[in-house]
Amino acid sequence: MAGETTLTIIGNLTSAPELRHTQAGASVANFTIASTPRTFDRQAGEWKDADTLFLRCTCWNQLADHVAESIGRGTRVIAQGRLRQRSYEKDGEKRTTMEFEVDEIGAALRYATVKITKIGNGTMAASGGGTADTAADEFSS
Repeated sequence: MAGETTLTIIGNLTSAPELRHTQAGASVANFTIASTPRTFDRQAGEWKDADTLFLRCTCWNQLADHVAESIGRGTRVIAQGRLRQRSYEKDGEKRTTMEFEVDEIGAALRYATVKITKIGNGTMAASGGGTADTAADEFSS
């Protein structure tokens, strides 16, 4: 939506996305991205990991279908979306949680390659194992 603050997170999926469907037939995928910042400690001469952020993510409809088909546990991704606060009741106690509603997501290409595959309605899906050259070839046709 216009005017909302969007965030970008880079991290690894902790498990395969869980794809479900609402009663109305809309697809929804849920997954968790783990992101661990690293800094170089000059005194010790080594990299140090900071605390890991585990962010529960949700995406909807066609994006949910593509996520469930394209990425899995351990996949390094770049995701963009919005934080959402959700309240619920469990065992008579009110609780609040923060979730990341994903608008865009893709594989991070620093440590992997992907092959882009066009699907029927003109959008694209990605699968691992391709190279930049094969992806470029598909765009030129």
